[in-house]
Amino acid sequence: MTASQIRETFFNFFQQRGHTIVPSSSLVPEDETVLLTSAGMQQFVSYLSGQKDVLKDFGCRHLASAQKCFRTSDIDQVGDNTHNTFFEMLGNWSIGEDSERGYFKEGAITLALDFFVGTLGLDKTRFWVTIFKGEQGVPRDEISLEIWQKQGILKERIREFGIDDNFWGPVTKTGPCGPCSEIHYDRGEQYGCGSRDCGPNCKTCERFVELWNLVFMEYEKKGDGSYKKLSQRNVDTGIGFDRLVAVLQEKPSPYETDLLWPLIQKIEELSGKKYLEHKKTFRIIADHMRGAVFLIADGVRPSNLGREYIARRILRRMIRAAYLLGMQKQWSTPLVSQVKSIYGDAYPEVKNSMIGEVIAEEQDIFSSTLANGMRELERLMKTKTEKKLSGKDAFYLYESFGFPVELTGEIAAEKGFTVDTKGFQEAFSKHQEISRKATERKFGGHGLLSATGGLKARDKEELQKVTRLHTATHLLHQALRTVLGSQVKQMGSDITPERTRFDFNFSRKLTKDELKLVEDLVNEKIEEDLPVHFVEMQKEEAEKTGALHFFKEKYPDVVRVYYIGYDLENAFSKEFCGGPHVKKTSEIGSVKIIKEESSGAGVRRIRAVLKDDQENCAV
Repeated sequence: MTASQIRETFFNFFQQRGHTIVPSSSLVPEDETVLLTSAGMQQFVSYLSGQKDVLKDFGCRHLASAQKCFRTSDIDQVGDNTHNTFFEMLGNWSIGEDSERGYFKEGAITLALDFFVGTLGLDKTRFWVTIFKGEQGVPRDEISLEIWQKQGILKERIREFGIDDNFWGPVTKTGPCGPCSEIHYDRGEQYGCGSRDCGPNCKTCERFVELWNLVFMEYEKKGDGSYKKLSQRNVDTGIGFDRLVAVLQEKPSPYETDLLWPLIQKIEELSGKKYLEHKKTFRIIADHMRGAVFLIADGVRPSNLGREYIARRILRRMIRAAYLLGMQKQWSTPLVSQVKSIYGDAYPEVKNSMIGEVIAEEQDIFSSTLANGMRELERLMKTKTEKKLSGKDAFYLYESFGFPVELTGEIAAEKGFTVDTKGFQEAFSKHQEISRKATERKFGGHGLLSATGGLKARDKEELQKVTRLHTATHLLHQALRTVLGSQVKQMGSDITPERTRFDFNFSRKLTKDELKLVEDLVNEKIEEDLPVHFVEMQKEEAEKTGALHFFKEKYPDVVRVYYIGYDLENAFSKEFCGGPHVKKTSEIGSVKIIKEESSGAGVRRIRAVLKDDQENCAV
């Protein structure tokens, strides 16, 4: 079976058994405290905890999905047989179980065996199962033990583990969680370590593959670390799709399956090298290219903070791997096409032509400094009496050559060196503080503005113009986020009576169509004659409204939130700000974007004017 056929077989199986198929959510989760979607259950957390009504929103308590996931903890391990950054998680749920409404342990176990054995034809005699042994006040899972034996799994093939291995969740520090029972598949002695005690969770071999994790969610972890019973019981299961495909296609790893093998073949063609001679390097390129395509498709652009940094990190790790293989020119373009060919039918968002442009630009940016950076790193290592690079060294490579500290650490480790990552963070933080103060001096501050907003005006007439442009800049900020994605954040601004200059994080040049959409949206909101108001509130409450602000900025306890619209909740734009602003958007007139350019690595700059001042603009 192809990977696509396996995915469809899963959907059909659960749909025929009364489950609603739910589309994958974005890799960018709604919960801003979570960096990326890393588990299939994340989009259902509020239903699993009982905060939302699953029947109201889905019309069914039984759900199934194939969820896009990305785990950052595995980046450094990518290249072996088992670790990936991006992957799919197949899962099924029974939410809000009781004897009349849903299924729990017996139902979940029965469905799992029916799908694996009855539908996919896996050999049940090769299954090993794990259950929760009981720890930290949560009792042993006696019920699952009995059900597995009743279903024909021999007792000697059932292993018991504690909190670290057989208790799942929560995704964050608190939330719904519970004991789990896993199905492992014995791939045969050729993958084993030869130990008599080898079995599920063996740390030294790859014989046993964990295929399905059945989580019996009946607890909520509290802030003090204790576990309390949930108001409802849920089933939350997950199949690692890449692993399942590897088992069904009888391949040693996901890299040899039809999910990644076309990429491997294309890398052979582009590099002139053989996969079997450079396995780790090939796998890094294939995995990171797939991951980057999906991140960018969901609006994550390579930059220097948060999830955008993850995108940059994997892209630059991939570019370095391609450099080691001697790959030349725009090798990224055909690899992006391969990802689109493999996944485009299941996930149409990866077909966006912009994805290849973003990756190609990052390739151009980093490739231009990579060789020099590698030489400089080699030089630094030769000067050391101990095999250790300082934080200052790592920051120098980051600032001068764009080397993520993790990449420096990986290259250094190949030569037996370590890197002072704590020292790097200290140097980075110091640099940020200096940059922040310099930016405040240059742009008049990002936070709460003074009575005149720190804007550059000499008299009443000029103040009126900069006030109009100031409100227009708020509209411009939100219009950019609407057109380009919510990852867009202000990096600086400078407003004079003649024009506004707005810097924002973005990895490539905007197209003419994108600029027109932004300009049209700004003028549309001006024509709607929206009111402009502000409210003062505690900073913590202001953050909850979704008002835009600078996360690294130090704000007072009480802040002012300016919003453009009829109420704060539904406003088109809302930002921490001190003013001044117009009272309604029609006072702005109309706005014209006159220039868009680079303002540094990963930062773009837009200059805009009021149309009635266009001829007098000094950009």
